[in-house]
Amino acid sequence: MALTDKQLIAELKSGKYSPVYLLMGEEDYYIDTVSDWMEEHIVDPTLRDFDQTVVYGRDVDMKTVVGHCKRFPMMSPVHLVLVKEAQGIDKRQWEHLVPYLQQPSPQTVLVLCYRHGTLDKRTAVYKAIAAAGVVYETPKVYDNQVPAWIKAEVATAGHAISDKAAMMLSEFLGTDLGKVANELSKLYPLVPQGGIIDERLVEQQVGISKDYNVFELQNAIGRRDPVMCNRIVNYFAANPKKNPIQQVLPLLYSYFLKIMFYHQLENKSDAAKVLGCAPVFVKDYAQAANNYSLGKLASCIGYLYEADLRSKGVRNSGTVTDGEILKELVFKVIH
Repeated sequence: MALTDKQLIAELKSGKYSPVYLLMGEEDYYIDTVSDWMEEHIVDPTLRDFDQTVVYGRDVDMKTVVGHCKRFPMMSPVHLVLVKEAQGIDKRQWEHLVPYLQQPSPQTVLVLCYRHGTLDKRTAVYKAIAAAGVVYETPKVYDNQVPAWIKAEVATAGHAISDKAAMMLSEFLGTDLGKVANELSKLYPLVPQGGIIDERLVEQQVGISKDYNVFELQNAIGRRDPVMCNRIVNYFAANPKKNPIQQVLPLLYSYFLKIMFYHQLENKSDAAKVLGCAPVFVKDYAQAANNYSLGKLASCIGYLYEADLRSKGVRNSGTVTDGEILKELVFKVIH
């Protein structure tokens, strides 16, 4: 079973360190969470000038990293060598790490932060790291998993969050977990321990309109409600910085895909899990599926593609604004 970030940090808190850690994967938030904990806790703050070395992959080669690893700590029990952006080190250089890992210093903790991807698991250096220490591969988080992730993070902080508030944050902030966590940190002090973060608080503090946001636009589209669609789209057009079309279009694309998934589900009782939403919202997708055939949904995705191109200047002389493109898109979708 794969190690989670919380499990890894719990192991680190026990004071039992491995000679090398490879933190890698697509989700930077988890890499940052673990590496930040290491940077803040492994070496005492008063001793970091002596026994903590932080380097960046773009500025260092692997021979230099190995040299740092071989240096004994001066005052702390261990010497922390933290390599940020390790993916920036030339791939041909990584082989120089293999001989060191065959007999690593017991007084050094080497941390390699490999962001935006993974080290090739077929290579000798990966196998050497796995044999000598810990490989933590961060799981990729998809948009339909974000609401559940938000609820779990809020629960860990000792609070609760309403389904609608979690969905609003998810739709507004997307899959950037660092950004989501930052917004949640602003909300925690505003509710008592065990209190509930609701949509009103999200609206006030995060700047998401309770009535005029992408989540409500999706619902209005799903109902084929032209009056509400026009109100929301007009609000977006009047506030383009708060609701950029480049943020709205991917979310509508994801929404139409979810309706397609619902259409094709043999067992509708699995809908909440497949769609990544709270059970209370399944009825909205069911209604949308009744209002949009698979053929119409395919057309809607075509309209989105066209709107995306026009928002980027393709087939657009520059006289048509993003707001007008969005208005035309929604008109085509609901009619």
